[in-house]
Amino acid sequence: MTGLLSSRDFLNGLAFRIFHSTQYIRHSSVPLYTPEPDVCHELLGHVPLFADPDFASFSQEIGLASLGASDEDIEQLATCYWFTIEFGICKEGDKMKAYGAGLLSSFGELTYSIESSECQRVPFDPFVAARTKYPITSYQPLYFYTESFEDAKKKLIQFSYSLSRPFIIRYNPYTQTVETIDSKQKLLSFGRYIRSDYNLFLEALERWDQVEQ
Repeated sequence: MTGLLSSRDFLNGLAFRIFHSTQYIRHSSVPLYTPEPDVCHELLGHVPLFADPDFASFSQEIGLASLGASDEDIEQLATCYWFTIEFGICKEGDKMKAYGAGLLSSFGELTYSIESSECQRVPFDPFVAARTKYPITSYQPLYFYTESFEDAKKKLIQFSYSLSRPFIIRYNPYTQTVETIDSKQKLLSFGRYIRSDYNLFLEALERWDQVEQ
């Protein structure tokens, strides 16, 4: 017997780089449709993109923003997730391409989202997307597109600052834990972490200059 996973629990998992996946597969009598995500959707839509560091980082940012968030904010973050991770599209030059798992695992809506004149495509704005209603049993009438995963991540971080949360957090990749930055000692520790990366960046830049000379 299995229970439904709440939006809060699902998004919280992303903060710790955990992706909760379903285990069942759609019935053979309806191969082109499933009322809820199945392993075809998970493996064809979600899993390949986690190999992209920028996408994985963007996905985790949604999870980090959900920690300690109010029920209202969770709903908004889940809606942002819907319009990006599930049904997002992006620009590559002058072309639109899909990256949302709901599109990548549905060849019908994949074509519809990119080529149809019956739907709208607008720039991704989490402040707008978070309050936009959407259908769950039909093709989407509206899609949000982004210039890059990095751009989407920056916009989402700005959106997360507007949420009513009394603390600042960061993910520590060495301990694989989420830390609250709520003391001078933690600020100093975070500063040393940033300085280490910055020094590495300067060293790489200096060596690049030497190669070019």
